[in-house]
Amino acid sequence: MRRRIRVRGLVQGVGFRPFVYGLAHGLGLSGTVRNRGDGVEIEVQGPGALVDHFGDRLTGEPPPLARIDAVDMEAMALRSDDGVFHIAASEAGAVRTGPPPDAAVCMPCLRELFDTDDRRYRYPFVNCTDCGPRATIIRTLPYDRLATSMAEFALCPQCRSEYEDPTDRRFHAQPVACPTCGPRLRLVDGSGQPIGGLDAMATAWTILRDGGILAVKGLGGFHLMGDATQPSVVARLRALKRRPTRPFAVMAANLPSARMWVDTSDGETLLVSAARPIVLLPRRDEAAGVVERIAPGLTTLGVLLPYTPVHYLLFHEAAGRPPGVAWLDRAQPALWICTSANRTGAPLMIDSGEVCEGLGAEVDGILTHDRTIVARADDSVVRPCARKPIIVRRARGYADAAFMADAGPPVLALGADLKNTICIIHERRGYLSPHVGDLGHPDARRALSGAIDRLAGLIGTRPAVVVHDLHPDGYGGVLARRLADEWGADIASVQHHHAHIAAVAAEHKFAGRLLGWALDGFGWGPGNAAWGGELLLLEGSRVARVGHLRPLALAGLDQAAREPWRMAAAVLVEMGRAEEVARRFGADRAWAIETALARSGLTTSAGRLFDAVAALLGGPICISYEGEAAMWLEGVARRHGPCSAWREGYRIAPEELDMRPLLARLVDEPDAGRGAALFHATLAHGLAAMAVQYARDHGVMAVALGGGCFGNEMLSTMVRTHLADAGIMVLEARSLPSNDGGISAGQAWVALRAQRGE
Repeated sequence: MRRRIRVRGLVQGVGFRPFVYGLAHGLGLSGTVRNRGDGVEIEVQGPGALVDHFGDRLTGEPPPLARIDAVDMEAMALRSDDGVFHIAASEAGAVRTGPPPDAAVCMPCLRELFDTDDRRYRYPFVNCTDCGPRATIIRTLPYDRLATSMAEFALCPQCRSEYEDPTDRRFHAQPVACPTCGPRLRLVDGSGQPIGGLDAMATAWTILRDGGILAVKGLGGFHLMGDATQPSVVARLRALKRRPTRPFAVMAANLPSARMWVDTSDGETLLVSAARPIVLLPRRDEAAGVVERIAPGLTTLGVLLPYTPVHYLLFHEAAGRPPGVAWLDRAQPALWICTSANRTGAPLMIDSGEVCEGLGAEVDGILTHDRTIVARADDSVVRPCARKPIIVRRARGYADAAFMADAGPPVLALGADLKNTICIIHERRGYLSPHVGDLGHPDARRALSGAIDRLAGLIGTRPAVVVHDLHPDGYGGVLARRLADEWGADIASVQHHHAHIAAVAAEHKFAGRLLGWALDGFGWGPGNAAWGGELLLLEGSRVARVGHLRPLALAGLDQAAREPWRMAAAVLVEMGRAEEVARRFGADRAWAIETALARSGLTTSAGRLFDAVAALLGGPICISYEGEAAMWLEGVARRHGPCSAWREGYRIAPEELDMRPLLARLVDEPDAGRGAALFHATLAHGLAAMAVQYARDHGVMAVALGGGCFGNEMLSTMVRTHLADAGIMVLEARSLPSNDGGISAGQAWVALRAQRGE
C-alpha cells in the first residue's frame, strides 16, 4: 500500500525528518518526507503490515524534542519508484507550526566537547539534531539552514558529509558546524577591543575567578555573569543593574552542584530538561550566608544549569579542564550569578555593540561570537508543582505554539504594558511570543514592534483583528490603532482582569460558563477604577463582575505601589488608629499620609492588600521591585509553617469580600511569621468561600485562578484545595504565565470568541 501522512505539532527542527527516514529505511519502505508550512508530510509505500507498523512507531516513538499534535492519514494509489526512502526538499504552504524551541546541549555533544581526540574538542558551538539553537536563529519557516543565521557559514566537507549522511546524528541538523567552518568565539573589552589572545575562554574564566563581571552571549541574548560567592561581585552587580534587593538567578554546573545551595527534589526534571529554565527552589539553610545576599529575605532561589557549550566550557575551566565528562557528575564549587544584560525596563541585549554602548564601562569582558541572534529570548522561569510545573515567564526553551484554539480570523493581541508578550491566533493555534519587557522603556517598544513583525512573518499571517488592553493611556491602544489602520484590521479592547481569566480558559480550551478570581496589583477598570481583586463570570466573549475585594484607600495613588507603608497607614487610619502611623512609620510619613488620603482613590487590588499586611507585620515599607513585599510575606509565612484559617476574619457581602476583621487582628500581631501564615490561610478561605457561594447559587461548577498574585504558591494551593473539597473544578495557569505575561493570550481568546459571535 501507499499512504500519505501529515503530522502537525512540534515536528520541525527536532530531528523528525531524520527519525522518519531511519524508521522507513529500517522497515525497507520507500517514499519521501518533507517539511511543509503546516508540519511534516510523509509518503510511504510497501507491504501493508509494514506500513501499518510504520504508522504505529511514528506516533509511539517520536524524537525526544518532538511533540505530535495531530496525524492525518490517507490512502494513495501505488506508484512506481526507486524503492528507496528520501528526504525531499522543503515545501512552503500555509503555516500551522511555530519555530521549534532552543534546546540545551545534549550528552553525546558534551562527550565530543570534552574528548581531547575529537575534532570538536572545546568547540563552543557543538550541536546535533537533538540540541542547539532553533527559534533564536530562525528567519523564516519551513525550518532549513538557509532560513537561519547559520546560512552565513558554508559547511566544510566533513560537516556536509555528516549533514547529508542519513545514519549520522547530525543528518539535517541545521546549525551543524565545527572549528573549520562555523561561528567563532572571541573576548573583547568594554570598548570592543580583543583581549585574551587565542584562548578567550581561559581569560574569561580568569575574569570571573578574580571577581570581575562578564557579559556572555547565550542563545537568546547576553547574560551578566559574576561569582555569586563573592560579596563584592554581588554588590557590584546590584549597582550595575540598579537592583538593591531584587533576587538574582544563579547557574550551577550540574545537579550535585545545585544541591549544595537548594533543595532540588521537586525540580530535578525541570533543571535537566532540554528547555533549561530558571527553576525556583527552596534554599538550603546551610547555604544562607551566600544565598541571602543573592535573594534577600526569600525562601527560594532561582537556579539554572548550563545550556550552551560556552557555559559548560566556563565551568570546565573552573574545574581545571579535566578530560572526559566524569567531572559533570561531581559537585563543583563554582556558582555564578546569571542575569540578563540590560538596564532596568529595557529589553535583553542581543548584539555585542549594544553591550559595549550600554554596559561597556561597567563590565570587565564581553564573551561574544559571530552567530547572529535573530530573535531575543530571556530565560524562562518555572516553579515546580506536584501536578504540572507552573511557568512564571515563558521564553527561551518553550515553543511559541502555546495553546489550541477554534477556527476564526487571525487575531493579534498586544498584551499588557508590564511583562509584555504578544499573542497571535492563526489556523486554530495560539502563538505566544517570548517575554518582551516593560513598555515604559522606548527600547522595549521597539522590541515589541520587532516581535510582532517576526511572529506574524514566521507564521505567514496578517491579523484581521488587533486587540489591546482597555486602559485608555496604555501603549497598546496607541499601537493597536496604528496597526489597524496599516492593515485594514478591526480593533478591539479587553479589560485586564477579563484577559487574566480568559488566558486560563484558553490554556484549558474551556468554553463553558466560567467563574474566575483575578488577583493582581493593578488593572484599569470601568470608571477609572483601580481593580485587582475581582470575581468575574465569563460566558463566551462576555464578562460580568460579580464580586470583588472590599476597596482600600490608595494613599498616594501610584506611589502606593512602591511604598507599602502607605497602604498600611491607610488601614490604620480607617480603623481609627491614625496616631500609630507616626510610631510605626515616622512623623514625616504620618504628616504625608493626611495629604495623601485627601486625594487618594480606592482600590480592590489584592497586591495592595498584601503590601498593607506586609508593612503592618514589619516587612518592607518601601520596595525596589514589583511584588517584593508580597514575596517577603510569603517567605515569613513559609518559615512559620501551616496555620488554620480564622473563619471570623472575613465577611462576605453580596458582592464584596471584606477582610477588615483579619486586618484589625494583624495590626496587633507581634509575631510576623504567625501573622503572615494566618493572613494566607484566612484570605484563601475567604476567596474560596465567596466563589463557592456564587457558584452554587448560579449553577457554575468551574473556577479559574488568574493574575500575578496566584504566583504565590501558598495562596494558590490553599484556594485550590478549598474549592476542590467543595466539588468545584479548578482551572489554573500552568503553561501560560498567570501574571501579565499571559494577558495577550487571554485578549486573543476573547477577541476570537467575539468574532465567532460567542
